[in-house]
Amino acid sequence: MVNSAELVSDAYLVCLSHALTTEREEIMGLLLGEMKDNKVARICSAYPMRRSDKRPDRVEISPEQIAAAAIEAEELAKRLQRPIQVLGWYHSHPHITVWPSHVDVRTQASYQMMDPNFVGLIFSCFNDSEKKSSLQVICFQSVNRTLSDPPQFEHIEIPLRVVSSSTISDPCLSALAMLPRILFEEEQESYQSTQEQCEDFVTSILNGAGLLADILYCTLFNPFSTIHYLTPFPQYTKFYCSI
Repeated sequence: MVNSAELVSDAYLVCLSHALTTEREEIMGLLLGEMKDNKVARICSAYPMRRSDKRPDRVEISPEQIAAAAIEAEELAKRLQRPIQVLGWYHSHPHITVWPSHVDVRTQASYQMMDPNFVGLIFSCFNDSEKKSSLQVICFQSVNRTLSDPPQFEHIEIPLRVVSSSTISDPCLSALAMLPRILFEEEQESYQSTQEQCEDFVTSILNGAGLLADILYCTLFNPFSTIHYLTPFPQYTKFYCSI
């Protein structure tokens, strides 16, 4: 278990920009950094992941992407001459509370079986109240409250501090540049999957128009900023369907 976590501000920017790219489903990525001697997890970069399954209440990624993030951490460690590793994961909670779900707690517990210091971050966004948008972030780990089977995992909150950075590091800048490509690949995969199940010509045209609208959204409203939160074009929503 860790005592606390430090999130460098440019890594925070990557996670936040990724979380604000969609309010329809959860997003996910991995956290890179190093463990300090006082059991403090210092997160210095983030690695956005392309989702293999998009749902409003959960997200899945492929094992190949986890392996790619581990390779990225090794290369970053060589460049910086520091013990950089995959320290944790982050995901978003659009329109719901920041607190981890039972699925989140079990997922976190499975990661901690490989590394007890693994941490999780949750970004709760698009929670509108009285025409004001709020954002909450939590860092957590899982603990087993019983010694018997089956295990009963609960989350514990880990103190989190955002550490200021005067510049955006090269790894974080690269991660930000990855976001439009990741969004495009996700939309293209969704389109192709839907088209394989669709035999209706009109629906096929509608799906193509939906793909085009989403590509324009990814291009015009680049996730380098929080402009997704302010987009004046709510009609640009996905309408993939099959008849």
